[in-house]
Amino acid sequence: MAGAEIARPPVYRITWVQLALLVVASLFLLMSDRVIAYSVFSGGLIAIVPQAYFALYAFRWRGARSAQAIARASYVGEVGKFALSVAGFAIVFTMLRPISGLAVFAGFLAMLAVQIIGSWLLLKGDWRN
Repeated sequence: MAGAEIARPPVYRITWVQLALLVVASLFLLMSDRVIAYSVFSGGLIAIVPQAYFALYAFRWRGARSAQAIARASYVGEVGKFALSVAGFAIVFTMLRPISGLAVFAGFLAMLAVQIIGSWLLLKGDWRN
C-alpha cells in the first residue's frame, strides 16, 4: 500500500513575487535617484538569492522516509543561505560606488518582510494552487 504523497509547497511563488516587487520598486525609485534605486535593488537581491538557494535545498525531499535527508538538506541550505548573504553584503559594499547603505538595508529588509508575509500566506493556504 502506497503512502500519501505530500505536495511540495509552492515556495517559488514567493521568490517571483519578491523579484516582481523589487523590480517595480527599483524602477519607480530610478525616476528620482539612480544610486538609491540600484542600492535598493542590490539589497533586495541579497535577500532573495540566498532565500531561493535555501528553498531549493530544503524542499528537495519529501516524506517520512526522507527525514534524515530533509534535515541534512535544511542544514546545508541554511549554511549556504548565510554564506550567500554575507558574500552579497561584502560584494555590494566593496564593489558598488557610490552606494547608499541605508537603501541597501531597506531593500534587504523589505524583501525579508515579503518573505515572512508570503510564508505566512502559504501556511494559511491562501497561495496554494
